[in-house]
Amino acid sequence: MNIQMHFLTSTLVVLTQWLQLSSAQQYILTPEQERNANRTLSVGYVVYDGYTILDVFGPLQFLSDLSWPFDMNLSVIAKAAGPVHSRPPLHHGPDGMAMDMSKMVDAQIVATHSFETAPPVDVLIVPGGVGDLTLLEQKDRSIEDFVASRLDTTNYVMSVCTGAGFLARAGVLDGRRATATKRTWDHVTRHGKNVTWVPNARWVQDGKVWTSSGVAAGMDMMVAFLRHIYGDPVVNMSVNEVEYAPVVDPNWDPYAVIFKVSFPP
Repeated sequence: MNIQMHFLTSTLVVLTQWLQLSSAQQYILTPEQERNANRTLSVGYVVYDGYTILDVFGPLQFLSDLSWPFDMNLSVIAKAAGPVHSRPPLHHGPDGMAMDMSKMVDAQIVATHSFETAPPVDVLIVPGGVGDLTLLEQKDRSIEDFVASRLDTTNYVMSVCTGAGFLARAGVLDGRRATATKRTWDHVTRHGKNVTWVPNARWVQDGKVWTSSGVAAGMDMMVAFLRHIYGDPVVNMSVNEVEYAPVVDPNWDPYAVIFKVSFPP
């Protein structure tokens, strides 16, 4: 009962915060927002077999909607161009048992570019997914190497859920604050050097790097990111049309409590 009341109260707080922001009448664009509104924003999504569906398509819904009032283009980037599967490939659990998920529903996305042919991008997004376990087992660092190679030429780098692990292993999070999924917190936060992992965070922004908690938190981070780069009015209107009530407080994260996450892990 206490947990139910907590969620009810938290939900009312989230809705109240969003309604207050949505009803704001006066807004002055920052110089960064004015620049972004008058240029083409190139977005790159890094995908791999076993990506989490909502990690990709949740944030992409808002990017797609905002690509109508603002100029954007999208590149889907993988180790090789072509279909990429959401169904996780064979991997092993902590006990060494083979994890066969071949019966899971498979939502494919088509990679438009390989790591070698990917164009320059302004925003680089790395989702999470069980597939990272297979890549770790295979000692496949192609994603980390690609992300590291693009860090200096990319305006914004983002991760959702366990995607923060790729950023950590690529060195992107060295000396930065970051967060990740709370369900597999220990798995992600053992990577990286001098990373200040923030347990009680829905998302964290540290300079050009944005990281979010698990799965649905990527949608909240994307709304906050789009408001950051384009301003509130158009973004609020788009989010309301989707009929989504995003979390607007980056420090609101009940899942840190549910999964008993603390730092150090």
